[in-house]
Amino acid sequence: MSPELITLNKMIDQAFDHKSWHGTNLKGSIKGITAREAAWRPNREGHNIWEIVVHSAYWKYAVVGRLLSEKRGSFPIKGSNWFVRPSAGMSEAEWKTDLRLLLDLHAKLKRVISELTSKDLAMIAPGSKVRNVDLLTGIAAHDLYHAGQIQLLKRLHSSSGKLPV
Repeated sequence: MSPELITLNKMIDQAFDHKSWHGTNLKGSIKGITAREAAWRPNREGHNIWEIVVHSAYWKYAVVGRLLSEKRGSFPIKGSNWFVRPSAGMSEAEWKTDLRLLLDLHAKLKRVISELTSKDLAMIAPGSKVRNVDLLTGIAAHDLYHAGQIQLLKRLHSSSGKLPV
């Protein structure tokens, strides 16, 4: 693996589920969260933790699709970008299903990255406007951005004493 890909992998790992100096990553931000906690929203217009998790899964799916030049439309939930969650109730099983979707799509992204070459990084996939390297640095930044949002939502909700910080 090229030095560039090693660095990109490290960035993506630290943003998602590996220890790093910057603090909580995306997977760490949702550790121990229940369906009820994930469904809490600060106001009617604001997204909740659950929606951020599915949104993050969607963008991992989108990046994989662009890297592989796949046709869009195979995301398991109807729609794109933001998905109203919970969609019908607040079952732990539904929450766990959406968490599994995030984990599975992250694993798929990592498998796709493992097959890239440094030459692939400079390419622009059909249907994309940015180079593959930008997609990969972007997905790492996206994970960290939303990890921060989740941490903020947990702090906003902490006055109830129900969410761990």
